[in-house]
Amino acid sequence: MKSFTTLYLHFMRNRASRRNLRVLTQFALLMFGMIAIYSVIFHHLMAWEGRRFSWITGIYWTLTVMSTLGFGDITFHTDLGRLFSMVVLMSGTLFMLILLPFTFIQFFYAPWMQAQEAARAPRQLPANTEGHVIVTDYGPVEAALIKRLTQFKYPYVILVSDVAEALRLHDLDLKVVVGELDDPETYRLLRTETAALVATIGTDVINTNVAFTAREVSETVPIVATAANVASVDILELAGCTRVLELAEMMGRSLARRVIGRDAKTHVIGQFDDLLIAEASAARTPLVGRTLRDIRLRDHVNLSVSGVWERGRYQNAGPDTLITENTILVMAGTREQLDEYDSLFCIYHFSNVPIVIIGFGRVGSATARGLEQQGIDFRVVEKDERRKHDDRVIVGDAADLEILKQAGIMETSAVVITTHDDALNVYLTLYCRRLHADVQIISRATHERNIHTLHRAGADFVISESSMGANVIFNLLRRSDVLLLAEGLDVFKVHVPSSLAGKTLVENAVRQRTGCSVIAIQGDEGLLVNPDPDTKLPANAEMFVIGTEESQQRFLDLHLD
Repeated sequence: MKSFTTLYLHFMRNRASRRNLRVLTQFALLMFGMIAIYSVIFHHLMAWEGRRFSWITGIYWTLTVMSTLGFGDITFHTDLGRLFSMVVLMSGTLFMLILLPFTFIQFFYAPWMQAQEAARAPRQLPANTEGHVIVTDYGPVEAALIKRLTQFKYPYVILVSDVAEALRLHDLDLKVVVGELDDPETYRLLRTETAALVATIGTDVINTNVAFTAREVSETVPIVATAANVASVDILELAGCTRVLELAEMMGRSLARRVIGRDAKTHVIGQFDDLLIAEASAARTPLVGRTLRDIRLRDHVNLSVSGVWERGRYQNAGPDTLITENTILVMAGTREQLDEYDSLFCIYHFSNVPIVIIGFGRVGSATARGLEQQGIDFRVVEKDERRKHDDRVIVGDAADLEILKQAGIMETSAVVITTHDDALNVYLTLYCRRLHADVQIISRATHERNIHTLHRAGADFVISESSMGANVIFNLLRRSDVLLLAEGLDVFKVHVPSSLAGKTLVENAVRQRTGCSVIAIQGDEGLLVNPDPDTKLPANAEMFVIGTEESQQRFLDLHLD
């Protein structure tokens, strides 16, 4: 009964539904009037023929004739009566068999079903809701963010203005609420004043409107928005945004940081306070052909290798891990420890051949600026002649072999593919890998679903805009407790779970049970990087853990308090 009342109120709240109900009521009154008039005429004609029937019988005869049932138990004997029967029959066929069904369906049944569908998408959250994340759309970045929120058990809700889209998301088992993005009442119903975060990742105009409206409801809730144009950053901040993300700029600089094939030195790709996460290429160094046990890196520079990349695939490193020409070492340490490593291996190969960048849009130009800041020369392949600003930009199609050769594809140590078309990126990755088998290929991915495809095509590293954006927003929520190193590889910081406290790393068998590796411990005595297997985990400490997405989930399922 409660659900029927809710559905009825939702139905009557719609102006079109109320208008349709009035039309249907008028049609029903017209039909009832016809039945009454025909019943009266029936009595008069029967009396004229010398027969008497009750009023109930008159209504019974009228309905059987109008509905074409025609039982035949009551009939007229005169031509006038038969003519009247024909009129009743024809008008009944028109009204009851044609107009009534279509009118009922159009003005009542269809709107009622729409109201029933719309009632499945709520328009508000319970009054006791708090600590939730409000997302104002559902795109690639939002999908990746919700995936992380679900993984770490954070409540969320997606705000959608279109009922049909809300129902689609509801059927995908997502938590969704219907409301207008520019209505302050919507954010009151979403309990914005008790929310942990509002994330809006639309156009700059929409993001400004959302931020301004949400800020009207709550002066303290953190609001994160994206900006496509640099000029929009100030406007979004004036609208009330706590943080404005330029995803294209961030993506370009991330791609630039992944260029490590020019030498054997360490390249920092992430940082947690004093803890640095770095990668180093093993190509053309004495490390190639040896196992980590043979190298004994910890004995020389107090560094341990937590994992290795092999053609885009990350693997946990163990004593028997064999180093090849394609191996990229993933290490964690302090600045001093990484400098010690560099002092041993900086004498090995160095390339000053320019890096090739394919695409010179917002991401490509940001990549070029990132390389320029590192003092790395580059060449850009771009189809749009309007983007050519100096001799480093080569105008032409990247699928043209001569254009790629002109850019230096055969000599370069790395290619960065920055176009927004994932299908084109897959094609270019395959093409570049075939032209230059040993080149490092770094590619951008717009959608997470294409990451594995790009790896299979030959990309060494893939960074998706959705994962990067989701990770930054999630870090703001978690206060930088998760660090995205590459697609599918993160470092995250957690308090030592009670199930692990007081035991050594060997006893806990974290790597064997989850696939994650503990790379550092932050306790009362400071930061301990690359702890020995016999190190005990203090109860009041924090631990830094590196692992893939799947191993993270196993760790959280087993040890999250």
